[in-house]
Amino acid sequence: MRTNFISAIGWRLLGCVLLLACVAAAQTSTVTARARAIHDSALVIDTHADTPQRFLDGNYDIASTDPRDPGHISLDKARLGNLGAEFFSIWVEPKSNEGHFARHTLDLIDSVYEQAARHPDRMMMAYSVADIERARKARKLAALLGIEGGHSIENDIHLLRDFYRLGVRYMTLSWSNTNEWADSSGDLDNPKIQHHNGLTDFGKQVVLEMNRLGMMVDISHVADKTFWDAIATTKAPVIASHSSARALSNHPRNMTDDMLRAVGKNGGVVDVNFYSAFVDEDYRKAAEAQKKDREAAVDAYVAQQQAAGRTVTYLDKDRIEREWAAKIPRPPLKSLIDHIDHIAKVSGVDHVGLGSDFDGVSGAMPEGMDSAADLPKITQALLDRGYSADDIRKILGGNLLRVFREVERVSREMQAVR
Repeated sequence: MRTNFISAIGWRLLGCVLLLACVAAAQTSTVTARARAIHDSALVIDTHADTPQRFLDGNYDIASTDPRDPGHISLDKARLGNLGAEFFSIWVEPKSNEGHFARHTLDLIDSVYEQAARHPDRMMMAYSVADIERARKARKLAALLGIEGGHSIENDIHLLRDFYRLGVRYMTLSWSNTNEWADSSGDLDNPKIQHHNGLTDFGKQVVLEMNRLGMMVDISHVADKTFWDAIATTKAPVIASHSSARALSNHPRNMTDDMLRAVGKNGGVVDVNFYSAFVDEDYRKAAEAQKKDREAAVDAYVAQQQAAGRTVTYLDKDRIEREWAAKIPRPPLKSLIDHIDHIAKVSGVDHVGLGSDFDGVSGAMPEGMDSAADLPKITQALLDRGYSADDIRKILGGNLLRVFREVERVSREMQAVR
């Protein structure tokens, strides 16, 4: 019994060593000492990771050292990539959670808190700019919450306030589904969906209440008209937590140059999504070509499992999505950097950041971007393109921190008036 226990510990330690060695080797072969120094001096903030689905559905532990783990986020990977703060996405799949959006939202929020409680020496919940900075000084990962999809509040402003009290610091006005008060870019061509020509009056109230609370307004996923309504309504800078440039990859989830300029004028930030279909036009077309067959494969699996009386989780579907994604060649890292560069030139370098979509895109990221440990490669690529160290630090997290600080200031002003 003791021998088996020692053996288990030995294999776990060996796995950890192998993981760290492999990642370190990959980094040192592509990142110069100067780039690494700049990267390590930055407060790196990523505004979108879907890891809570793994916490809840897969009983995943963020401290995992399993070298076979295909996930993008772990405490070791975050440390190797100098990831200082992560906004964990609270995404409620609308079809399977119909009738209990808020309850599932609470389950996902709880899953993040549980991880922080399990690893207090390496991770802490954060609710403000000051908390993020405090976590950096303590060398802990700052864990923040962002709701992905306004359907989570179930058309109830009181729930919005409750979610803020629980730590939610941004909300995406819609996900790929249009809700009762905000049109989405994901279903505008569906005649069965009732659309609103942007935001309803209640939707505009939601935006203003988010401003008052100090919750960042996230315009990723929304329809173009919803975007313009949000820009016209908000009193604080907005964010696009995980969107890229439509001029380079013609996907409705991406933002036009006019929208990018509007975010710059608003004072907000566009956090670039790493998903290959959003950053590479050839990959987008290939993914679109296989979409029908890919969705049929997922539907067939779901039907098979349900017929056998088994519950199908997000992770089950993700496994099939990964198999299909593997059939398309990954684009070069250059495609991702092109989007950062384009947004910096159109919006201004003060208005672009990182919104990876880690653990949410079925492994379909550009070459070399396999986890949070690879974030220093972005710094190297920007340095190679002539970006200064100060501008790189802005892109890596400084811009988001500035927006968050301004949202907090607007909140204090609005609450003082009230």
